[in-house]
Amino acid sequence: MKAWHHWMLRGLAMTTGIIGLAWGTTTASANSINTYISNQGYSTPKITKAIWSGFPKYNYRHNKPEGVVVHETANPHSTLTNEVTCMKNNYQNAFVHTFVDASSIVNIANTKYLCWGAGPIANNRYVQFEQVEVHSKAAFASELNNAAYYTAYILKQSGLTPKRYTTVLSHHDVSNNLGGTNHSDPDAYWSNSAKNYFGTTYTMTDFVALVKMQYAKLTGSSTTTDTTTDENQHTTAPVAPKPKTVTYNKATNNETATLSTNYTKWSVYNHVKGTKGAAKIGWGRLSADHRGAKVYVDNRAVKKGGWSGTWYRIRFSKNTKTKYWVYSGVLTFPKVTYSNASGSATLAPTHAPLYNHVLNSNYLSKKVAYTNSFPAGTKVTINKKGDKASDGSTWFRITLNNKSYWIQNTNLAGQA
Repeated sequence: MKAWHHWMLRGLAMTTGIIGLAWGTTTASANSINTYISNQGYSTPKITKAIWSGFPKYNYRHNKPEGVVVHETANPHSTLTNEVTCMKNNYQNAFVHTFVDASSIVNIANTKYLCWGAGPIANNRYVQFEQVEVHSKAAFASELNNAAYYTAYILKQSGLTPKRYTTVLSHHDVSNNLGGTNHSDPDAYWSNSAKNYFGTTYTMTDFVALVKMQYAKLTGSSTTTDTTTDENQHTTAPVAPKPKTVTYNKATNNETATLSTNYTKWSVYNHVKGTKGAAKIGWGRLSADHRGAKVYVDNRAVKKGGWSGTWYRIRFSKNTKTKYWVYSGVLTFPKVTYSNASGSATLAPTHAPLYNHVLNSNYLSKKVAYTNSFPAGTKVTINKKGDKASDGSTWFRITLNNKSYWIQNTNLAGQA
């Protein structure tokens, strides 16, 4: 967490109402990053309410917010979760209402009450949020989109409209125009990220223009763009309707796959693309660091209607909590060759698992029963076979009590 100032409550009370705001609005920017964001067709982020009861509750000077102040954490090595924990541990010095990154908007302090983030004058007037630093083109664009949406949401909720220096300010704006603080965020973070990822600039004027776009969507005063580029399917087409259905098959066996070795445009998402709250959160072009990497896969989603297709949720180690959704075309699973089969067999007298699909295949699998869950000598009917080239194993689909299971052939006896 950045080096916070400690704003004493006495200072809050003494400075209430000393300085007024009298700046006008500025012309909306046509910044190329805003254009890029508009063309991505980002879904509306979901605001996660995680209000902590330990924060103090003091009213604004007029008992409601007068706008929004934008911050950034100035910590390139932190995460949203770490920032929230740090803030709870140091709230006596400072705290803000909300944290934003490429995939999340997490509200930790009730916006009905003021916070301590930008000096006594601004604290008495504004909802305040922190951006956590992100490190890719797609993540930076997604975070700006989330930040603009949250700003527009707060303004609409408070009966306000987006106005530069009046209802939308940076921490630097507060330092220059209200005083009581000397920070200059998020200027450097935006400038460096815009230069590194887009070869351009990004300022509060550009951000307010993006806020106005989000505000227009929230209030229904304009329409959104009609085209986007679907990187995962390599086509540019009119935006399709959201999928009518998404069927999930969650796996429980730490199944693995390999990321594509082709240097192709693949993006990762926080949720299945096209579903509520889904947004690009990284990679853009699959970097050399990820090509051919082994990943663990724990969920499969099949979309029908709109853009159809299959998506998987991946992570880079068994125990990490960081997960990504990717299009099926970016993954290679162990190959299974299926063929029709017939005959009967007896379950071996062992504690062997029965699965809903072949273990470690592109269908993903769950253990749904065990051989010794059934009486010894139970007869089963075989109706399909699967041969896995990766480990040379053979699998059979069997029918038992009118239900289908997949079992490795070594756990069957008396095949006929």
